[in-house]
Amino acid sequence: MSAFHTLDTADLKGKRVLVRVDLNVPMDNGKVTDATRIERILPTLREITQKGGKVILLAHFGRPKNGPDEANSLKPVAAALAEALGHPVAFASDCIGAPAQEAIAKMLEGDVLLLENTRFHKGEEKNDSALVAELAALGDVYVNDAFSAAHRAHASTEGLAHKLPAFAGRTMQAEIEALSKALENPERPVAAVVGGAKISSKLELLGNLTKKVDYLIIGGGMANTFLAAQGKAVGKSLCEKDLFDTAREIMGNAQANGCTIVLPVDVVVAQEFKAHAPSKTVGVDEVGEADMILDAGPRSVAAVEAILGAVKTLVWNGPFGAFEMEPFDAATNEVAQAAAKLTQQGKLLSVAGGGDTVAALNHAGAAEGFTYVSTAGGAFLEWLEGKVLPGVEALRAR
Repeated sequence: MSAFHTLDTADLKGKRVLVRVDLNVPMDNGKVTDATRIERILPTLREITQKGGKVILLAHFGRPKNGPDEANSLKPVAAALAEALGHPVAFASDCIGAPAQEAIAKMLEGDVLLLENTRFHKGEEKNDSALVAELAALGDVYVNDAFSAAHRAHASTEGLAHKLPAFAGRTMQAEIEALSKALENPERPVAAVVGGAKISSKLELLGNLTKKVDYLIIGGGMANTFLAAQGKAVGKSLCEKDLFDTAREIMGNAQANGCTIVLPVDVVVAQEFKAHAPSKTVGVDEVGEADMILDAGPRSVAAVEAILGAVKTLVWNGPFGAFEMEPFDAATNEVAQAAAKLTQQGKLLSVAGGGDTVAALNHAGAAEGFTYVSTAGGAFLEWLEGKVLPGVEALRAR
């Protein structure tokens, strides 16, 4: 992380520290139902308070359309954060203006204050210079600990980093370090698992990975499109017929780059898309007209596990099958558990994230065994696609 300033070099004592965090957590009846994102930021908050900084939290919540509305208020999150932190968290009813200024003026060293949803101001998503200036006036130091929002050039994620001394928080630091180890300077050979429903949503990802990895293991519905592009019957399976040429182009590019594409050799099929539907395992040349491919089969799993045993680095995005429904979660579960075991044995560096991936690895009971599991969806994917993330770039040492 030499290109970034971290909290190791930050002078925080007595300073007003604006900390951009991700508190866009799932809520039900005013209660947080998954506190993962809250837990991720606790090390940064504790370190700043212990060093005598005044923690002023900036975050967005939901997608408010026309200014403030109660449904998108961060106020209920303050209580959940205080409970997780074991420390009082004050709340201000706006992120700028008198409510924010007055709440900050009352703060002592080690205090924590959450400001209201930054997206209640239209200037946030426009990265408006006037809003950036108002936010910057509230602090002495800026810390970004929201990698999951770093793909957006917003006032609180990118603009502020140019106005105040800027540092990466511990979650941001861990994320950048994990992704750099996995794709920028990986220990080879490198494998990537890419699953999910559609090639169309992951075209740039697949294109970038064929240049970066030694094995590209394709699962989920997108594997059906690749199989069909090779002339194999896929019955009534999810398949993007208009992308056959694209699939063949990706396979050709992979071959030219020395990347081996790994597709299922057997699949689990059913004639209904529902849990516990009657199913059977067939070879990829034996899929019937009425069949739907809903998971990879045991020979496919064994082939992938053999590859994992031979590589040093794994990047994972997306499941192998319809993991939400038994028994179509078997391939995802088995491969995830194998990757976690190899990681715990010190034989594999494994980094996963994006979309359904966290849910799939949690379902498999394997997430804690991975080297790093990112809670960032879009930002994780854009990094894998090789894109520049504005919120990360703004933190680079200048």
